[in-house]
Amino acid sequence: MMRLAVHLLLLFMAVGPAHALQVTDDRGVTVSFAQTPQRIVSLLPSLTESVCAMEQCQRLVGVDRYSNYPASVKALPVLGGGLDPNIEGIVALKPDVVLMAVSSRASSRLESLGLKVVALEPKTHADVRRVLQTLGVLLDVPASQGADRLWRIIDSSVSAAAQSLSPKVKKTRVYFEVNRGPYAAGESSFIGETLTRLGLKNVVPASLGPFPKLNPEFVVRANPDLIMIGNRSMQAMVPYPGWGSIKAVRDQHICVFGVDESDVVVRPGPRMAEAARIMASCLEKYAGGTSP
Repeated sequence: MMRLAVHLLLLFMAVGPAHALQVTDDRGVTVSFAQTPQRIVSLLPSLTESVCAMEQCQRLVGVDRYSNYPASVKALPVLGGGLDPNIEGIVALKPDVVLMAVSSRASSRLESLGLKVVALEPKTHADVRRVLQTLGVLLDVPASQGADRLWRIIDSSVSAAAQSLSPKVKKTRVYFEVNRGPYAAGESSFIGETLTRLGLKNVVPASLGPFPKLNPEFVVRANPDLIMIGNRSMQAMVPYPGWGSIKAVRDQHICVFGVDESDVVVRPGPRMAEAARIMASCLEKYAGGTSP
């Protein structure tokens, strides 16, 4: 009996109990957990994808209406959007943690109801890497299997996409629209940083912020060689006043990404590797003189 007790004790020590942990989110709030969260609600698609990329999809119990990748998450309860979440639905699922964007106004409401919230909102490459590391700690996934592995894939894939491009596309002046407004991806955004690594010139400077809302006249004056539109809206091709004079519009050098590709290129997460390849493909079509 004594030998059995010792064996069980050693087994317990080897496996280890679920341990307490702390993470500091992008609000600067430190959130403590008695053990690694097992029931997770994600209200931001890039966070949903990141959890699954760390092979922890099984912990998700609910997602926002825009989380659609991988396909398995489509079977989960849909809990509204990041800005208009279904509070009652979230509470009913009894999650250990709710992942959401910093910009969501629902965090205080959820916390007042006793739920733990971790707010993460990556906007740059460095942010993406840091958020992956934070999620790795939260999910208790070793960095070598989670954050570090994913970042190596992203980083090497962006470099490979850049190396695959022909010299004639380098320094192409690009305007990338993420949504009607127009809202653009500036140099300092994760999209802008990918464009820079591909060797392109973003016409929206870092001084305007990651995703500024522009006056359409700004783009007319910038006169880009190529326009990329990662806009899921059906209004993606509705012209803005004066855009007929833009070089890219006159030459029909416009890449309008479909819904699935738009989801890839505008989400700062593990599929940024694929996003770089999509943008590189657009560039090669433009460089070859065909309409993307």
